[in-house]
Amino acid sequence: MNIQLLAVGKMKEKYLLAGMDEYEKRLKKDIKFSVKEVADERAPEHLSEKQAMQVMNKEGDRLLQHVKPQTYIIALDRKGKMFSSAEMAAKIDQLAVHGQSSFTFMIGGSLGLGDNVLQRADLRWSFSSLTFPHQLIRLMLMEQVYRFTQIQKGTPYHK
Repeated sequence: MNIQLLAVGKMKEKYLLAGMDEYEKRLKKDIKFSVKEVADERAPEHLSEKQAMQVMNKEGDRLLQHVKPQTYIIALDRKGKMFSSAEMAAKIDQLAVHGQSSFTFMIGGSLGLGDNVLQRADLRWSFSSLTFPHQLIRLMLMEQVYRFTQIQKGTPYHK
């Protein structure tokens, strides 16, 4: 299985980087896993809705440049469908059984993902109705991907 995490912006927080490094080490034992960051778009603090969409779409264009044609895209979107860890592991497992071996998870910048990414996505996934910093979501996503692999392997990690 090949899983890629594409995200807008550079990770800066050392404590989050340490957690991501740990999960990346764990993941690489079981799957091909990579993280790719793209630059965030500079924008004034107060944006109109139209300006915000332009920023998100520019960032989305940068993300989409790194997507392979056959990958299954899962966009993290607060308006997406909520899945438990076990449900998402089962969804990925079901897709893998039917020949899908490449997955790309996309995380937008502080404004979210643009329509260009959301329209290309095969699945829109919401972690919660709570608001989280987009950098923290990266670590949370990596932990969930690790959890999926452990669920599929039947290890006690998920318990």
